[in-house]
Amino acid sequence: MADSARARRLAKRIVAIVATELEHQVKDPRLAMLTVTAATVTPDLRDAIVYYTVYGDDNDQTSTAMALASANGVLRSAVGKQTGIKFTPTLEFRTDRVPETSQQIEALLAAAKAADAAVAEQAAGAVYAGEADPYRSPREVQQDIDDTLAADAGAGESDDDDSHSDDDVADDDDGNGHPATEGAIHR
Repeated sequence: MADSARARRLAKRIVAIVATELEHQVKDPRLAMLTVTAATVTPDLRDAIVYYTVYGDDNDQTSTAMALASANGVLRSAVGKQTGIKFTPTLEFRTDRVPETSQQIEALLAAAKAADAAVAEQAAGAVYAGEADPYRSPREVQQDIDDTLAADAGAGESDDDDSHSDDDVADDDDGNGHPATEGAIHR
């Protein structure tokens, strides 16, 4: 088994050889708008897949695929001569889907950007359901406590009915600090 580094080096060499041969040796007008983009080689160096792109419509792509199939023998011979390896790998040509995938990704990113803009537009005119700042600052809390204490103190001084004198407490006490239970009903 060959190592993967050797397979990667051979794949790069195959790309260069196939591109050069298509440009200089193969005289087929159907291959005019062809770009060899990448190649992969199996770890045993027996098979190679060459990826390409074609500028044009579906008819151009099918005619380019037929031209590559007819030039496969010439290209494999050139790869065998220029690489000098014991077994020349078989060549399989596949269209590269990277341009189509990149267009799909661009469309998805544009849709996400439009959705983000719509959310931002809705958020621009939104108002809070409650207060704008639901958290109280420490000064406001201390002020509320002071106001509550002042209100309680003022209410206790003005109410004479609820205040107990020391005599009332002494009457409710049995002398030992416990409330008297005989005759006294507390509600």
